[in-house]
Amino acid sequence: MSTSAQRRTSWLILAAFGLALLLLASLRPFAVPDEGRYGEIGRWMWLSGDWLTPRLNGIPFFHKPPYLYWLEALSVGLLGVSELALRLVPALHAGLMLCALYLAARRISSEATARRAVIMLGSSLGFLVGGQYINHDMLVASWIGVAIWCFAFAFMAGDKPHAGLARLGFLACAMGMLSKGLIGFALPGLVMLVWLVWSGQLKKVVYLPWVSGLALFAGVALPWFVLAQRSYPDFFNYMFIGQQFNRYTAAVYNNPQPVWFYLLALALLLFPWLFFALNQWRRVTATTRAADVAMSEPWWKLCWSWLLAILVFFSIPHSKLVGYILPVLPALALLAAMGWQRAMGHRPFERPLFVGLVGVNAALALGIVLNVGAVTRASRTQDLAQVLACAASPSDTVYVSDAYPYDLPLYAQTQRPMVVLNDWPMLRQSAGDGWQRELFEGADFDAQAALVLQPLSVLADVAHTPGHWFAGRSGQALAAQQPGWTLYFKGAGWDLYRSGGDSTAVSAAKSPEAAQHKGLPGCKQQRHK
Repeated sequence: MSTSAQRRTSWLILAAFGLALLLLASLRPFAVPDEGRYGEIGRWMWLSGDWLTPRLNGIPFFHKPPYLYWLEALSVGLLGVSELALRLVPALHAGLMLCALYLAARRISSEATARRAVIMLGSSLGFLVGGQYINHDMLVASWIGVAIWCFAFAFMAGDKPHAGLARLGFLACAMGMLSKGLIGFALPGLVMLVWLVWSGQLKKVVYLPWVSGLALFAGVALPWFVLAQRSYPDFFNYMFIGQQFNRYTAAVYNNPQPVWFYLLALALLLFPWLFFALNQWRRVTATTRAADVAMSEPWWKLCWSWLLAILVFFSIPHSKLVGYILPVLPALALLAAMGWQRAMGHRPFERPLFVGLVGVNAALALGIVLNVGAVTRASRTQDLAQVLACAASPSDTVYVSDAYPYDLPLYAQTQRPMVVLNDWPMLRQSAGDGWQRELFEGADFDAQAALVLQPLSVLADVAHTPGHWFAGRSGQALAAQQPGWTLYFKGAGWDLYRSGGDSTAVSAAKSPEAAQHKGLPGCKQQRHK
């Protein structure tokens, strides 16, 4: 087969994995809290027209930069609110990661190795499941990968780095910073530093196009941060010190995990290919014969620098999440492709075994996607949102207190923020790293938006006035104890109450079509499903 025909085949494989990812992305409901939170921030940005300030329930949300929300808002504006429309954003970045791996690997090694690496990454749970998850992780992981590839090829171009490729690296770092903050440029810088020292190329650093590169980085990455700081004077301290430095160094945040957590995470994300990458380490360090090295030594060192530097960086904090380790997948996939060739390349059963393992991965991903909705049904509010969307008016008010339904505004497509009831002065003294803190810390940036945080007594004040709804966890709903509130709908894990004491409410909930003169945009969407 000619080189051009081989490359056409490789691009068709890339396209097939992209289509498979989009198909899987359309088959499951939103996951809470992450997908409900980040999807809703993007929807609200489009609805409000406020492109400067990400808002959760109308309250500023400055945990992360806005790149994800900008793209989610554009996707909602073009395609409407749906699981696929919102997951299109991380899926496209997963595709960027896969394409960058292919283009780099075929330059470093061979077309066959590049294609094998693409198939390994594309068939992994890291790609097929992690690549469709709505949060910032896949976005920053893809730009970190692009930045590392661009800088690496720039340094490998000769005695002096290739200026154009280096500038692309600075641009990718800017996109990484807009995706998730400081790690967008800190991690590529860390990987490059380790690699340049290990490969003896550190002296080339002085020849980077620092002035034009940093100017490009600043022109892309900094304007939003500057505008946000001008509008909210405590913004820098909150985002960079509170949400990034403190979360990295403190032990008080959610998701504490042992130091070996990411080794297990990688075994799952790149199963079973990870084990062939480990074989690559063993074989290369065990021999110096050139015939045993599938790519030149500097590139081999880059892959291991990439993996080990980021693995160690994220293993230090107490708080760990699986998505943090996504940036290492391209390097691991390339090492795994070479490890497979050494271990299995000349065995007669190599091809059927490879195809069989790809099929196993695809079946695992499909099984997870098809079953996750049933497993998480009680924690979601999708059923309740469908009823609310067809029964409520856009001017109605929704109240919550004992838990926060992240996906309710997203599915119902509410037009107003919910009113969140609690003892807020007490929570400021006692709340941990949860949804209450997200809201009251964000409310400190905007006094008008903070009006949605109300005391519990409000529920009794509006109980006998029409146009009010309360959503609460089944068996814990505060409204169940308040005269004037009537159970309207009992869902899998959440209950919906209506103010005004209408005894026919439950039967009316069974026929939302009877209230066609009402309804939120989510009602029309659900009717067509």
